[in-house]
Amino acid sequence: MDGVEREFRAVWVATVANIDWPSSGQDPSSKQRQDLVDLLDTLKDLHFNAVIFQVRPAADAFYSSPYDPWSIYLTGRQGQAPHPFWDPLATAVTEAHARGMELHAWFNPYRAKAGSTSLTDLAPQHMARQLPQDAHPYGPNLWMDPGSRAVQNRTLDTILHVVTHYDIDGVHFDDYFYPYPEQDQDFPDDATYQAYVAEGGRLSRALWRHHNVDGLVQEVSRRIKDVRPWVKFGISPFGIWMSGQPSGVVGFSSNTGQYADSRKWLAEGWVDYLAPQLYWEIDPPRQSFTALSDWWIQQNSRGRHLYMGCATYRTATGDRHWPVSEIERQVRETRSRRNESDLGNIFFSAKYYRDNTGGIADLFRDSVYPRPALAPTMPWLRSDVPTLSTPDVTVQSGVVSWTTSADPAGKLRAFAVYRQEGGGAWHPLHVLGTHTRSIQLSPGRYGVTAVDRLGRESAPHLVLVESPLVG
Repeated sequence: MDGVEREFRAVWVATVANIDWPSSGQDPSSKQRQDLVDLLDTLKDLHFNAVIFQVRPAADAFYSSPYDPWSIYLTGRQGQAPHPFWDPLATAVTEAHARGMELHAWFNPYRAKAGSTSLTDLAPQHMARQLPQDAHPYGPNLWMDPGSRAVQNRTLDTILHVVTHYDIDGVHFDDYFYPYPEQDQDFPDDATYQAYVAEGGRLSRALWRHHNVDGLVQEVSRRIKDVRPWVKFGISPFGIWMSGQPSGVVGFSSNTGQYADSRKWLAEGWVDYLAPQLYWEIDPPRQSFTALSDWWIQQNSRGRHLYMGCATYRTATGDRHWPVSEIERQVRETRSRRNESDLGNIFFSAKYYRDNTGGIADLFRDSVYPRPALAPTMPWLRSDVPTLSTPDVTVQSGVVSWTTSADPAGKLRAFAVYRQEGGGAWHPLHVLGTHTRSIQLSPGRYGVTAVDRLGRESAPHLVLVESPLVG
């Protein structure tokens, strides 16, 4: 409804090394599925409205893929399908939408294996087995070469398969492009760089690496919109683009260390949202959540969405735990910049909310997210369909029910219920999945809207729920 503030409220659900879900690749399918549903229920109850679900942590899959093998983190053996069979991504999409939440599919483009560099236990379908010349041990992990055209094409095909075959709301990358540098060890891409030079390429190796990463980001952005114009594309880079930017902030420079020019992606409009990982407190000596937030806002000339990444894990790990109140402060600081396209937060990671670590779930329920909210719209996204019609609403004995017109395009995503409170202001009361068509409400004045896959709302249908007659 007009005048009601929106906010992106998301968590990362990490599947690599079973960080958040599933608890083990040895668990039966029934338990894994129920644990996923329970996690989504918890996040819904805490009024999150989006989930960033890791579906390709290491050139493997948490869905039925023609390109990548089933993940070892799902079944205990890479390439082995779940038994009884189920598709976690399909389930996550269905269950998230049933709760009125967005589901963004999170891909790692180039990491081939986490915590090991061996190819021997990889499934035959795995990209590193099929393109061994482009698979390189580097540090503790195995990486695919971003300079290889075969790797680039395979990565793009993998992403577009998901965009085409699953009703996701977004495609998401995190901070891994070229790997974080190992001390005194350069990434071993001599072969692909020399092939580039032999073909007449004239860029330095550093600029060529930048070109490789930029090319993937730009092509993913373009191809997503060719297939599904409403699907969002977001990236969560390391929070410092360049040490010294802004003045006083010192740290790793992702632009030169990983060849990840995230400032350029924002300026060019290749991303619909950027979620810099600002995993520092507001008041430390060399980094600052707010100083970096303000710097990123200044780079956002196209008015894309910024969702600042917050380190909930820092309240539970490390030599000096943060108080959970630090996360609440960071949300407040984000909200104070709402008029500058700083429109929400993503939190790492889901298990802390599931487990209520340090009381973080209680804090969010009582103070941070006491009411639901819809995610902000992105006016630049193209849609070939008009906004939804106003629901037809009836009231009987305190039960508000509604119907909508047919939705053959599958554009309906949720229903929102608002209550008018003191002073005439409207506040969101519920965001409900598309299969929910009635709700018991106390006496008061309410509005019901339909929400489409771009987050656009229909005009509200206003109703009055009266007190039952007494006597």
